[in-house]
Formats: sequence, structure tokens, C-alpha cells
Amino acid sequence: MEALILAMPQRILLSTGAARPPLLRLLIVITLLTLAVALWYLTRYSLRGEGGVHWHPPAENRCVLHAAPCTASLGQDIALHLTVASEGPIRPLERLPLEVRLSGVPAESARIDFVGRDMDMGLHRFPLEAVGDGVFRGEGQVAICTEAVMAWRAKVVVDTPQGRLGSWFDFDVARQ
Repeated sequence: MEALILAMPQRILLSTGAARPPLLRLLIVITLLTLAVALWYLTRYSLRGEGGVHWHPPAENRCVLHAAPCTASLGQDIALHLTVASEGPIRPLERLPLEVRLSGVPAESARIDFVGRDMDMGLHRFPLEAVGDGVFRGEGQVAICTEAVMAWRAKVVVDTPQGRLGSWFDFDVARQ
């Protein structure tokens, strides 16, 4: 009887899986890390909200955002204009009045995302308020960077009856 009682705890220990081989533990940890990275990527992608956007290149290769409005054609007779009302060059952490004008199609909403072109600077999203006649206004800012000159991209996305349309405008910000 005593031999039967001593043998039972070992059998229970092995059947609960508490004594897993080290390779199995390593595979479980690798699987969990892979799932965590995939979940992070999926969440990041969905937060950026770029799925379903029909992108159109800007009219000019490189406009000067702080000097004049930048334009892009979003298809048949649809024009987008982005104005950044800055006194002088755009500076990091400076509040920037933003205006998007859309002609040729009604829009429900507009937003601007500032993203680093050569370096991941995170998501800097600024929804704009509709003020009427295809005009949207708001404020935004670019983050500070350790680089002497940081290359940025302003991605403008508008929600229209034809779907989500967007364009981008590149600009540089010099550190003070």
C-alpha cells in the first residue's frame, strides 16, 4: 500500500505537465513572443488607418509648406490643397495652424498624419474640423528629433462618398 501511495504523486506530476522538457518551454516562449509581435504590428497598422486609402501623388515633387499651399489631384476634377500657416520655417514642437481645402467632391472628414520619412517618429495624427464648403481646419505639430534636419511627410486623408482619398507632402524641419 505504501508503494502505491508513493507512486501516485509522480504519476500526477507527469500528467499535469509540470515537468516539461526545456525545448518545449523554449518553443512555447518563442510562439508567445511571435504572437505578441504580430499583435503589435496589427494594432499599429490599424491605428494608422491607412487601409482602404486610395493614394494620389502630390502635384509638385517638393513644395514649401510654410511658404504656400501644396496641391494634389485626387482624381477627376478633385483637388486637395494643404496650407500650413507658419511664420517662417516649420519648427519642432511649434503649434501649426493647418487647413485642408477640397474641391470637386464633398468630404465628411479630414485628418493629417505627420510621419518621419527616414526615421520612425511614431504616429502624430491631427483630425481637422469641418468649417464648410470643403474646408477643414485644426492645429498640429511635429516632434523634436536628435537629427539636425528631420525629413517629415504630411499625409492628408479625406473621407468622401468615393471612399478614403489621400496624398502626401514632404518637408524638412531643422532643429534649433
